Amino acid sequence: MLLPIRTSIKTRQTPYANYALIVLNVLIYTMEFMADPYSGRAIYRPWVQTMMLIPVQWQYWQLLTYAFLHAHLWHIIGNMLFLYIFGNSVNDTLGHVKYLCFYLGGAIFSGMGHVLLNMNSGAPTLGASGAVAAVTGAYLVLFPQTLVTVLYWFIIIGTLEIPAIWFIGLKLILIDNILAASADGVAYDAHIAGYVYGIGIMVLCVAAGWIQKSQFDLWAMIQQWNRRRQYRDVVSSGYDPFGANVGTAARRQVRARVVPKTPEQLAREAQILTLRQTIISRISERNLASAAQAYLELMAVDNSQILAHKPLLDVANQLASEGRYAESARAYEQVLQHYKQSDHPDQVMLMLGLIYARYLHRADLAIEHLSRASERLTNPDQLALCQDELKRLKTAL
Repeated sequence: MLLPIRTSIKTRQTPYANYALIVLNVLIYTMEFMADPYSGRAIYRPWVQTMMLIPVQWQYWQLLTYAFLHAHLWHIIGNMLFLYIFGNSVNDTLGHVKYLCFYLGGAIFSGMGHVLLNMNSGAPTLGASGAVAAVTGAYLVLFPQTLVTVLYWFIIIGTLEIPAIWFIGLKLILIDNILAASADGVAYDAHIAGYVYGIGIMVLCVAAGWIQKSQFDLWAMIQQWNRRRQYRDVVSSGYDPFGANVGTAARRQVRARVVPKTPEQLAREAQILTLRQTIISRISERNLASAAQAYLELMAVDNSQILAHKPLLDVANQLASEGRYAESARAYEQVLQHYKQSDHPDQVMLMLGLIYARYLHRADLAIEHLSRASERLTNPDQLALCQDELKRLKTAL
């Protein structure tokens, strides 16, 4: 038995839309049942029957209402657990309104898939599994390389971390819903329709640029695979980009003198590469605390190393939030020094000025950065903050 309990991603904002869906599902579940006046057993209330999805005589509203009903306690616990684990990060990426629309679309699409494949069935269908499958499929596209911590119990009980692309793609989709599917009352076809919807819609959104791309999402992995395929095809065809057949004249071979590196140099380069990869990986997982720590280790090994603009700014902001002001100031200084044409340098200058003024007690540097920021800031609140801090510093001198 394998059960996901968390992922390696930390959300940037509170996923209120996902929490609202979980609460709504739970509230509806608590209102579904009543005691049978004859046997005393729990039975569905009359209105529940009209909200279930029955393929042979379905009504249009049932394509949505069925996804907020659940048959028993473990049914809703399982669905809400998966929704909580995978939905929070998808909500964080899409935003609240888009996430709600996506979730409801997943419920409708999976319901339609079930109806089309079971036109003559009179068995009622209920549960959020199809919509949750859509959300899980979206997570697979957005964060395929993140780690899912899985609780397992066979003979022993323990946890292990599995890349999302393998856990979702292999375990949840292939094994649980294709290879192991059986006629046990579970709407596997609705699950598959949900996965198709979630993966398809999210790949389309990423490829079209409707949501922010990442070098670690599934679309980037597909593009990288395609580039490698094209390269292999070109090489296998016998093309030599450095041969004499390129251009009009044969190329003259030049002997280069290779200077061997010492084991210490090789080890240092390997450590630098590992730390840089760790920083990017942790940022993609939104584990900014770990990324910031790796950055500090990188600076200890080679303080001339420079990250790309966005990762460097993320690290600087994280260090400032942790109260490591000297380290964050250094990172902000790198941003200003190496990315002069980047967006919003005024805000970086403001942050640096405030850090130097309030925490590092460097009035000279604070005045320098705040003065430069005051000439560029357009946000009235930020400009007022900058000018007030400048006035206070100049008065104290």
